Amino acid sequence: MSTAHDISLTVNGEAVAARVDARQHLVDFLRGELGLMGTHTGCEHGLCGACTVRVDGAIVRGCLVLAASLGGAKVETIEGVSDSGELRDLQEAFVARNALQCGYCTPGMLLTAADLLNANASPTREEIREHLSGNYCRCTGYHAIVDAVETVARQRTGKA
Repeated sequence: MSTAHDISLTVNGEAVAARVDARQHLVDFLRGELGLMGTHTGCEHGLCGACTVRVDGAIVRGCLVLAASLGGAKVETIEGVSDSGELRDLQEAFVARNALQCGYCTPGMLLTAADLLNANASPTREEIREHLSGNYCRCTGYHAIVDAVETVARQRTGKA
């Protein structure tokens, strides 16, 4: 028998109040309860990065976080971050460099790349690869993704 919890949190800038099962993961809450389908379910073990979201400014794996633990938290999904325009240059670079193919990993890759560029405006290719290493892509081979992130870093720092 599971216990339900009432939670209040902010998702993509909007207040949300919900009753959630104690065992419900954040990714399932976002997709099933809020209809935010950009956060994907992949391995369900925190290894692939498809479920990456931001909680209180930090990237986390939505398949490892219980929704019931997020009372008062600020959650940002790919939909909210995209709508804000924060990722526009990264999204454009991913398209220009053909850094997305099936698109399944792309939301997690974009959030992880944004996290890196927020912490390090001029990462090396090795630092980009290291930061993205927890996000799996089975289509692109990563070269185009690293190229896209490097392009945006150079543009943002005026080194393009």
